[in-house]
Amino acid sequence: MINLKLVHKNGLNFYGNSESFINFFDDDLSFLNIHSDGWPPIPTISMLQDIKNKEISSETLSWISRNRKGIVYLENLIEIDTKFVDLEKSINCGNNTIREYDKKIPKDLTAEEILIRSGNIGSVRIGQKIGVEKFKQFLTKINLINKIEFDIDEIGIPIPFKWGKCKLATTSFGHGITTTPLQLAKGYAIVTNGGFDVNPTIIKKKSKKLIKYKKRVLKENVSKKINPILRKIVTSKEGTANLADVKGYEIGGKTGTAEKIISGTYSNQKKINTFASVFPISHPKFVLVVILDEPEINSEYIYNYRDGSNFKLKGSPRNTSGWTSVEATGHIIEKIGPILATKYIEVN
Repeated sequence: MINLKLVHKNGLNFYGNSESFINFFDDDLSFLNIHSDGWPPIPTISMLQDIKNKEISSETLSWISRNRKGIVYLENLIEIDTKFVDLEKSINCGNNTIREYDKKIPKDLTAEEILIRSGNIGSVRIGQKIGVEKFKQFLTKINLINKIEFDIDEIGIPIPFKWGKCKLATTSFGHGITTTPLQLAKGYAIVTNGGFDVNPTIIKKKSKKLIKYKKRVLKENVSKKINPILRKIVTSKEGTANLADVKGYEIGGKTGTAEKIISGTYSNQKKINTFASVFPISHPKFVLVVILDEPEINSEYIYNYRDGSNFKLKGSPRNTSGWTSVEATGHIIEKIGPILATKYIEVN
């Protein structure tokens, strides 16, 4: 199981790579250390951001997340029921081959089904339908590929790149693009909060008044369409984040499994796994990003399914996000959810 230990501190500290923590703003700054029995310590990043008051908990600011796989959705350009047919299992772009990670993914999918199943080829087709300029505008609107303004100077800066046909294809499913966890959290906040811009801060606000949103950068219907899909990624059997479906917290989110580049080649074994979650998804309050660097398969770990079946699975089938970062996120929210007072009764 994953053990959680609460440790009170007097100020904001950054721990080493052997453990992860979440700090939530209460009367004191409190830190939640995450340890996993049976797994060796691995470099981990966790960050919690309040969608409305914009305060964040923790951030390894110089860390840059490569090859992020995330949401590809633009205003009024792709509808959730847009159908993509005859999706290949692999396509060539230049000298490189883009493959579907799961050969069982059907060849005909809607845009919603592509997101739920985390399909690579389908995401490429969505990107191609949108086009370079519209996609670049979207990433710029949510401030994912440019330097972010923050309270301190020591922040990571996304690596610039040249757009083209192949770059559009790879960025559509998160490869060949860099960003920071801070910007990833901000992007999910904008996409799910009705399209309003937010400016993350680590400064505790003394005012108890609700801070009003100032600027809308996306149309409101984006959130109305994408939020239910993020929920289905957690609740549906085809989704990749079932292990985060903690009862009462209405969690939505998106997984990302990135192959690390080792000596200029993508590695099948060494990965950076990300799960960006939002809860409660019907009335978004918090974004939680959990990133694990090179997680390993554990043959002794026991997974407790959250679908009401009481099914238990011994051993990790894969070292992908759905079996690592998602599992950690579920345990984290179980602990911090009551403190954050975000438990909701979900209405079907």
